[in-house]
Amino acid sequence: MKQFSLFFLLACVPLLSAEWVSSSPSPYAFPLVVKGRAATLVTSPRDATVVDLAVSHLRADLTRVTGVPSVILNTTDDLPAEAPVVLIGTLGLHPLIDRLLAEEKFDIGNLPGAWESFLIAVVTDPFPGVPQALVIVGSDRRGTAYGIYELSQAIGVSPWHWWADVPPPHRDTLYLRGDTQRFGPPSVKYRGIFLNDEDWGLQPWAASTFDPDYGDIGPRTYARVFELLLRLKANTLWPAMHACTQAFNLDPANAALANDYAIVMGSSHAEPLLRNNVGEWTAPKPDYNYVTNRDGVSAYWEERMRTNGGFENLYTLGMRGIHDSGIQGTSSDAQRIAVLEQVFADQRDLLVHHVAPPAAPEAIPQIFCAYKEVLDLYRQGLQVPDDVTIVWPDDNFGYVRNFASTAERERAGGFGVYYHISYLGRPLAYLWLQTTPPALIWEEMRKSYDHGADRVWIVNVGDLKPAEIGTEFFLQMAWDIDRWTPATLPSFLPGWASREFGSEHAAVIADLLDHAYKLSSVRKPEHLQWWTPLKEAPRPSLFAPSEILDRLAAFTALAHKVDALGKQIRPDHQDAFFELVTYPIKGAALANQRYFAGERGDAATAFAADEALTALNAQFDTVADGKWRGFMRLEPADNDWRSMRIAPWAMPDFPAKSDPPTASITLAASAFSSAQNDDSTHWTVVPGLGHGGHAITVQPFDAPPSSRPAVSYTFSVPQSRHDVRFHHPRRHR
Repeated sequence: MKQFSLFFLLACVPLLSAEWVSSSPSPYAFPLVVKGRAATLVTSPRDATVVDLAVSHLRADLTRVTGVPSVILNTTDDLPAEAPVVLIGTLGLHPLIDRLLAEEKFDIGNLPGAWESFLIAVVTDPFPGVPQALVIVGSDRRGTAYGIYELSQAIGVSPWHWWADVPPPHRDTLYLRGDTQRFGPPSVKYRGIFLNDEDWGLQPWAASTFDPDYGDIGPRTYARVFELLLRLKANTLWPAMHACTQAFNLDPANAALANDYAIVMGSSHAEPLLRNNVGEWTAPKPDYNYVTNRDGVSAYWEERMRTNGGFENLYTLGMRGIHDSGIQGTSSDAQRIAVLEQVFADQRDLLVHHVAPPAAPEAIPQIFCAYKEVLDLYRQGLQVPDDVTIVWPDDNFGYVRNFASTAERERAGGFGVYYHISYLGRPLAYLWLQTTPPALIWEEMRKSYDHGADRVWIVNVGDLKPAEIGTEFFLQMAWDIDRWTPATLPSFLPGWASREFGSEHAAVIADLLDHAYKLSSVRKPEHLQWWTPLKEAPRPSLFAPSEILDRLAAFTALAHKVDALGKQIRPDHQDAFFELVTYPIKGAALANQRYFAGERGDAATAFAADEALTALNAQFDTVADGKWRGFMRLEPADNDWRSMRIAPWAMPDFPAKSDPPTASITLAASAFSSAQNDDSTHWTVVPGLGHGGHAITVQPFDAPPSSRPAVSYTFSVPQSRHDVRFHHPRRHR
């Protein structure tokens, strides 16, 4: 028997490399699928439901890749003789894995007790008559599930195989390299998404196309969401909560399913203790008032604790108004602070009495999301219980509003971040395309992490599609904060494109996406309307005519390249290419052409772009044999929330611009002529961010306030009788 005696320090490591899976044997390699036969997948009847669910997905994934069916054996003994097996289970819940550990057949290091960690190891001669075993073992139920999905991704199955129709490459044979791969614990404890503003995509699609019998976002839809979260190594969901959607917990099947998938359920900044006030508060809205109706509101919260307290939840504390509004019944900030501190005490008392198993308040996961006006109350002295995680918001447009001081970082509950890559609100929403550059996500979230925000990361993804890239990048950072740096950021899009479409076109796809992000980060497609709806008269953009021409030329070139590349993409990748590349890039290009051609008085071009945009959107209904019919709608999709969404496009009636009134100077932020640093700081170039594509920032992000770094630029001003406008680099601190 070959014995393994290995010691390791459990740490976050990159995803399994392609070299870990091979079509050829090597010393100690494990034959996962060879000569039309797949290794038997062995689970334990004692393990969690999520393990069985993930193993069923692995079996389907193996068939997708090889065409070979595999067998799942749920047992604690009687393994097939003379055949390789895959032992899959959680420490202490799979007797066969525990037996191997007791016999010191392999070493798990400090896996016991670790949070959401796992290892994948090859063991030779594990049992009499069994030549080899591949062991996937997790420290807890989610750790085991992550290990299963890690293997799926290693053999070529994208996390987006269902949500973006990405097919895996076919392989007849699968060998796994004969060493040990170790993962975890994650950098951020609770990592997840917020399905929000689902009125125009996710909800109508679920109701009419995906689950018409249910007629809403329900268990069938959430099962797909939960699976995706696990494939992305996420663990938390804030569910859809608009009035168009039945509240998540009104159907007990939803929470039970979340428990089966080991998903931690939470609720947004406006939904304390898992209560969806939009759909569940049935009394008059003025009664949702803790000053005048404390008993009624408390009873409303207590009811949810009785029904859901036995599940794994992340409880939101505090109180705002119905939906996204301020707290009722108060007339001053001092009064609001006093009411909120009483709310904290009462809510924590409910938790102690109803969360199972019984625990002290500090043992129950809780957050306080300091969103919008609530952040000002915290800054004025609102006392949050020390063990509660304070979740900072961004400004709704990708810039985090607050960072913990050195003293604050001593709090037991720590900090988190609630971040937007989709937004419905003032001054102007962006609900259509996901155009937040990965580089901005990196800069803001790394800065937050370095200031102690490592407990909770939630990203508002809107309808989820077409926010696939931003969602995954955010969650990759949450799993392994050190994976992406300014040096490695340029490899994210090529690596992502290679996984989704193969290496042949990966560099070109990444370049197209990178340019589209840079253009749209200057002005989002949803923000091309240069006036606030219902408040201001229509007016032309602030871009100089030369900038407009450059912008249109750049987008036109991107659209032509996308069309040309699309003809080279394999037939089985066409649906995924349209969803992930063609639609977002051409959609942004056509939106720009429509607006700016209209500004210039070129009605023919503007109306042609408008018609092409409508046709492009209609094409989404036909993708994957109509799978996504009704999901994608142009912004604005209707007349709701009109004061914070762009108006339907019409040919503008304001005068077109004439000769350039200004000269424009654009400076690349990274092209500074000199930099001033001190012993504690240095300037770092952030590729893929900023007007010129290379922003700069000061590191370390938690440098002391006394540091005074600076950069200087040298440039020439052209002779002109007109004003000169500068696009200056933004200093990130």
